[in-house]
Formats: sequence, structure tokens, C-alpha cells
Amino acid sequence: MYQIIKTEGRAKLAQLQTVHGTILTPVFMNVGTVAAIKGAVSTEDLERIKTQVQLSNTYHLHVRPGDQVIKKLGGLHRFMSWDRPILTDSGGFQVFSLAGLRRIKEEGVYFHSHIDGRKIFMGPEESMQIQSNLASTIAMAFDECPSSVADRSYVEQSAARTYRWLQRCKKEMERLNSLEDTINKKQLLFGINQGAVYDDIRIDHAKRISELACDGYAIGGLAVGESHEQMYHVIEETVPYLPQDKPTYLMGVGTPANILEAVERGVDFFDCVYPSRNGRHGHLYTNRGKINLFNARYELDDRPIEEGCGCPACARYSRAYIRHLLKAKEMLGMRLCVLHNLYFYNTMMEEIRTALANGEFAAYKKRKLEGMQAGVEGGDP
Repeated sequence: MYQIIKTEGRAKLAQLQTVHGTILTPVFMNVGTVAAIKGAVSTEDLERIKTQVQLSNTYHLHVRPGDQVIKKLGGLHRFMSWDRPILTDSGGFQVFSLAGLRRIKEEGVYFHSHIDGRKIFMGPEESMQIQSNLASTIAMAFDECPSSVADRSYVEQSAARTYRWLQRCKKEMERLNSLEDTINKKQLLFGINQGAVYDDIRIDHAKRISELACDGYAIGGLAVGESHEQMYHVIEETVPYLPQDKPTYLMGVGTPANILEAVERGVDFFDCVYPSRNGRHGHLYTNRGKINLFNARYELDDRPIEEGCGCPACARYSRAYIRHLLKAKEMLGMRLCVLHNLYFYNTMMEEIRTALANGEFAAYKKRKLEGMQAGVEGGDP
């Protein structure tokens, strides 16, 4: 059950009750594509850095180790020893990202595995079956994610197909949740809005999928080549046509600034690989902007990554030491940087929720953006 606690403009403080616990929103979902976050981050780490929701990928887990293997081991929660909510992406984004390895048909998508080249078919029913085997808290509908620069006629056909696929997903999910051997019979289904950067296609698609009464709704197909301004415009135009009594999820977004702008436009859920990917390359988020620990200026810097930060890296280690680890290609360096970045994101979401509870989100957003921009403009802090 989704409940809005407080609003400020379109921004919402809310909660979603699930079989694996209550999710407080706005929330950032930490991306663990193959049931682990790259950078040697453990389940204990996830708990320590304030993670509410962990996200894994249907396609990748189907390829390796196999969803049937995970089902035999009791589902994804038991497999990775995580008892809080998990959202599984449907595999639809791989329709976009593995463009050279797939063919899209009405029945679904024919892949060649990126690991061993073997043939794979995935359609709406197969995606739901895999996600049911994984037993995630929230399953995403199988969709096609067209390029943001695709021509209008293709985007129209693609959005129509995504709608038909959602109908099939919903029917299959209902069937799977009624089976005796299904691990999570209360698995939730989120539908996905598509339409590239075409307002009218987005709005029409939002209206149509809203009629299917899913448990939540995502805006997909953004952060794939369009400008930030185009992305914000699409969110602003689309969100009002999605059900206001259901959570809204902006897929694959984004930077701290992207998140703040999207919260203001009514988005609840976020995920992005930026904090972990950037962390593995020594790029760290702070309230004074991003810093690059490979910069020589940090060689003798005995301060933590950010003063006052409560993450495991800042609690004990210096910039100089972590820089040394990165330069020496020691895994601990990557791990500490990823932990810091995820803690920064999760803490920012906590701050956003507190600001919304106090009716101070607009002021918080302004202060946060100005602080991060000041550091960028003035050089590394």
C-alpha cells in the first residue's frame, strides 16, 4: 500500500508497504546488477550505509547463475542474505543496451548472451517468470526502451508494443502469484511509461498504462542521450498523467542534481550506477561538488573524503591513503570510494525526506545545489 504523508508542490514524502518492509520515499535504490554492488560491497555494508532497496537485473541473473538456481536456493533475498526490499529490472533495458545482439519481435526479444553468445528469448511472460523465480519485492514490466533520438513513427510503434507487453505481464504476474510453488506470492508489478522525448506520445501512453492498475509506474527511456532540460521537461509533462495514488519511479537517473529536480517534479524512486561506477574510478561526491582522488593535490591530504561524513571510509581513512590504494590498484580503495558515494546518495535522500517533512524542500534543494556547484566552480574542495 502506498501512502502520501506530505507534499510540497509536486514533491511527495510517502511510504510504500511491501512484504519485505516499508520503503520511505523519495528513495535511491542501490544498483547491484548481479545481486552484488561492484566494488566488494557486502550485505552488511548495505545495511550500514542506509540502503532501503537493492536493485538487481533480470537478464543478467537469468544468464548467470540462472533464475532456476536462485529459486532452488530460496529466492534472491536468501541468496544474497538481504531481508529488505529488492526491485528487479525486467531486462527491457538490455533491449536498448545490447542493440548489436538482439532482434525485437511482437512476441518478445531474441538475444545472444553477452557472456557466451548462446541464444536467449525473452518476452513479457518469460520476464515475469524469471522475476517470479527471483522472488523480488517489485518486478518491472518488460518493455522496449527506444533511443531518445529515434524517429517519431518508430517511437509510436514501440510505445504501443510496450503497452501490449504490459497487458501480458500483468496477466502472467497474476497467474504466477497464484501458484503453489511461487516464493513471493505478493510480488508487486510496476508498469513503464515510454515515448522518448515526444510529449504527446508520453502522455497518451501514461493515460493508457494507468488504466491497467499496476502497483506503481516508472518513467523509462530517459538519461539515454537527451539533454537534462529535455529530461526535466518530459518528467514535468508526464507525471501528472500517472496515478497520483501510486509510486512513480524514474529509471536510471541520475546525478544528485537530477534527483533533486525530479523529486520537485513528483518522483519517488530512483536508481543509477553513477555512485558505484564513479567511486570505482576515484570520483567522489561531496556537499562541495565532486573530487577526483587521482589528482596529485591529495597525495599528502590527511583529511577524510568529506569532513563530518559518517560513512565507513570517512570514519577512519584519509584522502591520501585511499588515493594510494587506488593508485596501487588495491580493491580496498575502490570499496571505500563506492561505500562513500552510496552513503552520500542515501544520506541525501534522508535529508530530502526530512526537508519535505518540515516543509523546507525548496530551501534545501537550493542550498544543496549551490553548495555542490560552489565546489565545482572553485576547484576541488
